[in-house]
Amino acid sequence: MSVPIGTLKEIKPEGRTILLRLDLNSPIDPTTKHILDDKRFREHLPTIQALSQSRVVIVTHQSRPGKKDFTTLEAHAERLEALLGRKVRYVDDIFGQCARDAVRAMKNGEVLVLENVRFNAEENLTVKSDDAQKLFLVRKLAQMGDYFVNDAFGTAHRSQPTMVGLPMAMRSVAGLLMEREVTTLTRVFQNSPKPVCMVLGGTKVDDSISVADHMLNGNTADMIIVTGVVANIFLAAAGFDIGKPASQLIQQLKYEGEISRAKKLLSSFSDRIIIPEFVAVKENGKRAEYPVTAIPKDAPIMDAGIDSITTLSGAIRKCGTVVFNGPAGVFEEPDFATGTYELLKAASKVEFSIIGGGHTAAVVEKMGIDRDFTHISTGGGACIEFLTGKKLPAVEALERSRELFGG
Repeated sequence: MSVPIGTLKEIKPEGRTILLRLDLNSPIDPTTKHILDDKRFREHLPTIQALSQSRVVIVTHQSRPGKKDFTTLEAHAERLEALLGRKVRYVDDIFGQCARDAVRAMKNGEVLVLENVRFNAEENLTVKSDDAQKLFLVRKLAQMGDYFVNDAFGTAHRSQPTMVGLPMAMRSVAGLLMEREVTTLTRVFQNSPKPVCMVLGGTKVDDSISVADHMLNGNTADMIIVTGVVANIFLAAAGFDIGKPASQLIQQLKYEGEISRAKKLLSSFSDRIIIPEFVAVKENGKRAEYPVTAIPKDAPIMDAGIDSITTLSGAIRKCGTVVFNGPAGVFEEPDFATGTYELLKAASKVEFSIIGGGHTAAVVEKMGIDRDFTHISTGGGACIEFLTGKKLPAVEALERSRELFGG
């Protein structure tokens, strides 16, 4: 399936200097600076290996200003070197004389990691493509390479200079990971096996309701299953008393306004939105099950009830496509992990299955069923924004670059 962005097949990178934008932002021990999870590194390896006859200059970031894990990329270069099995050099400069000299000295097949690009204040701006290409950071970086390859899908929803400005300054294409993400997620909207089901859980209620709105009004989804805090919002919208703890959590998260949005969706699509009829609460430190018509006033909702888990799992298994985003409950506590685990097991059995990144991706990896899914997105925020129907700034920039500089 073709994608509207340029791909590696459209350029001849051999013997050229490639500016390669990655998203290596990873969990780090704030004290030792040790990288705790290198999953994102591993996802980018195919693109780096595909550029083995080029001079690869990696532009990437770690965290953002003000955070404890906002640090240099020396450890990232070392981890990448270990995973690639070949030398990766790090330079503590972004576009200064030191960086430029290091790039000029490179030979084909060599890999260089520039310093954390967010150390430059301009990269932390939110700007439009046409304005971004005028920034000093973008102009200087563009002078250092022949092509720009963007493989940072996890940052594709950020309208930041390297993501949206470099494609306006030089011929730019998607890396293999970016291409796979866009192609697979686009398939949800085009010719995916029917019926199509969205499982929306977790705490990101506003994003989930935006996805549900887009999928239902566009007739993409045949069914929306809501769990977690998202389900609590819909239960409240349907007129059920969800109890004091769940109501207070919604207030703390500032999601009171989402109840009216959920109510509007229910009025139009009640036959396509499935809400749990039973919930599990924490009562005297233990799991207790109740129908939604009799939720205790002082017990927090922690998971879907067993009867609902059985019903929802059965509905998922009958689908051809399932997009799963967000856990069904407080899965970190073993007593309340049942909903998340069982629904994921059901989703892993369907023909076309996607995990929307974030916590859910970590759960399926822990369960050892990650290979049973068609696709696990590397960008939680970018994935969910894509599913709301919004054009991701970095993807749009790659489309424009293809128009500007030719296919």
